[in-house]
Amino acid sequence: MCQSLQAIVVGAGIGGLAFAILARKQGLRVTVLEKTEELTPVGAGIQIPPNASRIWAQCGILEKLKKFSVVSEATQLRRWKDGELLCTRTVGEALDERWPWLVIHRADYQRILVQEAEDLGVIIRLGSNVQAIDFDLPSLSLASGEVVTGDVIVGADGLWSSLRNAILGRDSPPQETGDLAYRGTFSLPALQGLEDSRVDELCRQNVVTMWIGPESHAVFYPVRCGKEFNLVLTRPDNLPPNVRTEQGDLSEMMALFQHWDPVLTKILSAFSSVLKWKMMHHEELATWTRGNAALLGDACHPSLPYQAQGAAMAVEDGAALATLLGLYQQALQQNSPEANQMTIPEILENYEALQKARTTIMHSGSISNQHMYHLDDSGEQEERDRILKATEWKERPLGETEAFIWIDVRYQRAILRRDTIADARSQWNKMVSELDVTNG
Repeated sequence: MCQSLQAIVVGAGIGGLAFAILARKQGLRVTVLEKTEELTPVGAGIQIPPNASRIWAQCGILEKLKKFSVVSEATQLRRWKDGELLCTRTVGEALDERWPWLVIHRADYQRILVQEAEDLGVIIRLGSNVQAIDFDLPSLSLASGEVVTGDVIVGADGLWSSLRNAILGRDSPPQETGDLAYRGTFSLPALQGLEDSRVDELCRQNVVTMWIGPESHAVFYPVRCGKEFNLVLTRPDNLPPNVRTEQGDLSEMMALFQHWDPVLTKILSAFSSVLKWKMMHHEELATWTRGNAALLGDACHPSLPYQAQGAAMAVEDGAALATLLGLYQQALQQNSPEANQMTIPEILENYEALQKARTTIMHSGSISNQHMYHLDDSGEQEERDRILKATEWKERPLGETEAFIWIDVRYQRAILRRDTIADARSQWNKMVSELDVTNG
């Protein structure tokens, strides 16, 4: 029996850890190289929609995540100026109780995944700064001078990926979207201290609340079992070109949103400080793979955050890639005929074929939502509001589409009900059947 495949993962973010966990569960040896000396999560709240929670359920982690999450019951769109409810979209368990829509603090998310990975035997090496990749061996050279070799290399090094540059053979930095985000969290006592019954009522609801308005929107939801709350506000970018993040000016933020729903402005008054984050994305890549190396997550498809699917897509990537490699390893160990006719580069190309079209659709969906969220007050905005308020949540006949994907039942089901692991197994079966046809 051949030895288990060795996977080297660059980056210990959500996507890299997702791959590491699922690959290890299938018997691959996995080492994660993380350049930081300490895992310090960036950001605050994060959403885990059903297509990601399904994956975590399938590998036995969902209940661990739920202990530190809130199960969202719905996402609500409200008018920016007065908080008028425009539309409520039930999510997660309303679609399928097995796959909830969770909202969680990023620090909790990463901590749980790191612990799970280490419990499974994944080696996580901090302070491992990758300087170069040799696609022929394949191997990675670290800043320390050490060379790390493996059978497959997974670039999960995020938005500013160096592995992306290496695979493409050129520098390929992300581009500015034209928006930035203010991010922050509040404790429940801090919000209760505002002594506002409307804020108290909002805090009692396990929902994601979105205020949509001219050039901006705001997202508010509970994390840490309702003990804390996450708030993200987007606005046109006014950071200098080379500045990714900086401390925000509270007075500037308050002035920008001063005429918004009084419930939102009341919550804003609880900010003691705020960070500004430049929002970036990247055009579709020509390829995600080269030899025995592949990219996943933000390294190959950083997207606009207007569908709450960025991290979920990284989890899908990790699950798909790990499943295909696991099936390949199983075939090798069983000395199956198809194993001798396949190569790791072919496995990686099939992973890309499985995921790339989907992530492109998701990126287009985010752009569509951005337009819908940020309409100026106008006739188009009034028509949008009328359509949203009249939504019946029925799947339209084939050939007919909704005005907005946010209320398109067929689109949402295709996104949220996706079984990535089953799709990866189907992709494997397709590969095997094509070999049979070729040999026949």
